[in-house]
Amino acid sequence: MPSPSPRARRVALVHDWLTGMRGGERALEAICELFPEAARFALIHIPGSVSPAIEAQPIRTSFLQRLPGVTRYYRPLLPFFPTAIEQFDLDDFDLIISTSHCAAKSVVAPGRAKHLCYCFTPMRYAWDQFPAYFGSHRVGTASGIFRWGLSAMARWDVSTAHRVDRYVAISQYVATRIGRYYNREASIVYPPVDTTFFHPSASPKGAYCLIVSALVPYKRIDLAIRACAQANVPLRIVGTGPDRNRLQEMAGAHVEFLGSVSDEEVRRAYQDATAVLLPGTEDFGIAPVEAQACGRPVIALAHGGARETVIDGQTGFLVSEATATAFADAIRRLPQSSFAPEIIRQHALRFSREQFQTGLRREIDALEAPVVDTRP
Repeated sequence: MPSPSPRARRVALVHDWLTGMRGGERALEAICELFPEAARFALIHIPGSVSPAIEAQPIRTSFLQRLPGVTRYYRPLLPFFPTAIEQFDLDDFDLIISTSHCAAKSVVAPGRAKHLCYCFTPMRYAWDQFPAYFGSHRVGTASGIFRWGLSAMARWDVSTAHRVDRYVAISQYVATRIGRYYNREASIVYPPVDTTFFHPSASPKGAYCLIVSALVPYKRIDLAIRACAQANVPLRIVGTGPDRNRLQEMAGAHVEFLGSVSDEEVRRAYQDATAVLLPGTEDFGIAPVEAQACGRPVIALAHGGARETVIDGQTGFLVSEATATAFADAIRRLPQSSFAPEIIRQHALRFSREQFQTGLRREIDALEAPVVDTRP
């Protein structure tokens, strides 16, 4: 009697929340292309907010989804995320891939399953970015309460780090943070950038610096505004966020806030920019790579992921100090520099979607490879 055929491997993809298409969701989208039949899990999902590739399978959400109006205020529910993520039932799955910057890495996998975490960053608010999100200048006297709550969150975060069999980081900078906070090693696979969609223009015609970013404090967009004022160069800002009102109040006539625009408009803004600015510390930084795919130089703080994506003097400038004066000096150097768009773009191709998918397949194969006992 023939033996029954083995059961097909079942894959679960676990994401923190699905409320819009940002860099993390672009990575998830590329993973969905590798595993089109995989089940999708997220704490919260706004239907239609992410790409058809992600929503090609039903999104299984947590009990938080049932709270009235939760999609408008889910971030303050952070203390409930541990319970919500741990209640996902993954007993039917053999491979779990979590794409995590908050709680997704802490899902409870069955004993037979392998769990790979593609880690965007250890939870920022619970570790080194607490002041930017919950400092007294942001939330007033409630800061102390948030600090107490997030101290508990940090303890939970590190206590569940062992639930992952293999960590894959988006950059060496993030791999170092995984080692510091979780005491775990991590491989590196750079996140995907659409280097086909983002390409140089035959006739760039702008004369401005550009920022493409969420408008939140740690991005240091205020620094870029002051730098462009010192250098007497126009600045265009693409993006929305809670810091917009504060930034508009400090900005002069040289700054134009474009808000949320289409992908085609973002591409044109890159193509026409004199340079793209990255004044804050990024775990990786998708926007600088998109800009380089369009052949445009980047002026970035020499810290974090920018040290891995920008080649100083070849694809842009790395600025050693997070000051407006240092960035203004770099902006003034642009007219005397001869950046070659074709060289800049060639560098960006290292971060293509194809490179990402190849790298992630390699990591999954390594995770699932049988362990060979080499003991005598």
